[in-house]
Amino acid sequence: MNMIDNTKMSDEEIIEKIRSSDTDLYAIIIERYQPKLICYANNIVKDQDQAVDIIQETFIKAFVNLNSFNSKKKFSSWIYRIAHNEAMDTIKKYNKEVKLPDDFDFESDEDSEKDFEKKEIREKIEKCLKEIPILYSEPLSLFYIDEKSYEEISDVLRIPMGTVAIRISRAKKLIKKICQKI
Repeated sequence: MNMIDNTKMSDEEIIEKIRSSDTDLYAIIIERYQPKLICYANNIVKDQDQAVDIIQETFIKAFVNLNSFNSKKKFSSWIYRIAHNEAMDTIKKYNKEVKLPDDFDFESDEDSEKDFEKKEIREKIEKCLKEIPILYSEPLSLFYIDEKSYEEISDVLRIPMGTVAIRISRAKKLIKKICQKI
């Protein structure tokens, strides 16, 4: 099977091949997850350089611990969990206040008026999100930015799905209150 065929395989199929012999296939996993994980880590630590370091460490830990991955579960939840732990360790290590990133992940539009509107919206969202504790901003980020299901968020954060729903609901209410003030 060549590399092109391998890219069509599921994460779990690729992991099985990596475990058995073909460690070069790990490059496909990195290619699939690196941009999303860096964005996720940046949403937590609010520092692009630290986010890149966190994700580099995440891929190393994931590779070293591939045999502990339960292939009956989703690989994406497993690697996001490792990234989450690394990001939390970084926050604890540097013991710093988490601030919102300069870039809030809006795709650019060629229409300058729309760009201006998006910038205004992004600035308003940033002001609102600065007021929300990480307890609520993290599940909200996973749900809206990383498009994870409640079940996946539950796996990543190791909290019950009911708690995920409650935190997202509370985060929405907090944002609404804060944005109305701003």
